[in-house]
Amino acid sequence: MSRFLRFALVGAAGFLVDAGTLMLLLAATPAGLYAGRLGSFLAAVTFTWAANRRYTFGAGRRSARGLVAEWSRFVAVNALGGGVNLGVYTLLVSTSALFAARPWLAVAVGSVAGLAVNFAGSSRLVFRDPAASTAQNRLS
Repeated sequence: MSRFLRFALVGAAGFLVDAGTLMLLLAATPAGLYAGRLGSFLAAVTFTWAANRRYTFGAGRRSARGLVAEWSRFVAVNALGGGVNLGVYTLLVSTSALFAARPWLAVAVGSVAGLAVNFAGSSRLVFRDPAASTAQNRLS
C-alpha cells in the first residue's frame, strides 16, 4: 500500500477522532463551534502523528525529547494544512445553515482540503529518513 494511501487512511481515522471530539465537546462543555474545533483539532493531530509515525512512515525509536520535537514539527508542518482545514470549516459553518447544523460535515470538507498539504509537509519535513536525505545530498 502506498504511503499516500496509508496517510489518507490515517487521516480518515483522524477525521473520526476530530469530529467525535468536536461533537463531544459541543455536547459536554460550554465550548462553542470554534473553541470546540480547536480542541478537536489538537486531539486529531496528536492521534494522526502517532498513527502516521507507526503505520505510514515506520519511524524509528526516539528518546522522549526526540518524540516531543517530532510531534512539534508535525504540528507546525501540519498547521498550514490545518489552516486550510480550519479556513474551509469556518467559511462553511459561518455561511451555511446546513454546515452550522452539521459541523461534522464541515470538518470532513476541511479535512479533505488539507490532506495534500499535510502529506507533503509530513513526508518531506517530519518523517524523512535522515540517511536517505544524506545520500540524496551526496548525489546532488
